[in-house]
Amino acid sequence: MADATARTGALAPTTAEVVVGLLGAAVISIAVNALIALVAGRFIPDGTERMGLAVAEYAPATVIGIALGTLGWYLVRRFARDPRRVLRVLVPVVVVLSWIPDLGILAGGASLVNSLALIAMHTVVAAATVPVLARVLPLEAR
Repeated sequence: MADATARTGALAPTTAEVVVGLLGAAVISIAVNALIALVAGRFIPDGTERMGLAVAEYAPATVIGIALGTLGWYLVRRFARDPRRVLRVLVPVVVVLSWIPDLGILAGGASLVNSLALIAMHTVVAAATVPVLARVLPLEAR
């Protein structure tokens, strides 16, 4: 006899699955971003201001980015007629838009390496988070 409380399919993740998946994405993102910051720091000339490359700067930003991305994913999943199609466009657009401040810091005195490191960090967060969201908050075929 089938358990009446069993999930009715892949569209009903448990809270624990979502939390563990997102924590995993955060840990992976922060670890890879630490490596990016370390490598970038070796190539940024002394005396040049470093922006966003301290763990106290990028770790909270990573967690906030994952939370906002999850909220966006949830809203698209819930309200879009064709969430796959919307996310196929929206995710890359949002990632590219997240690069605007990274490029803007060049005008503020940061080095090109600093700017490129932040671009890589934003890309890493998306690359770690999207597969997790696809698994823990799967998109319904409509």
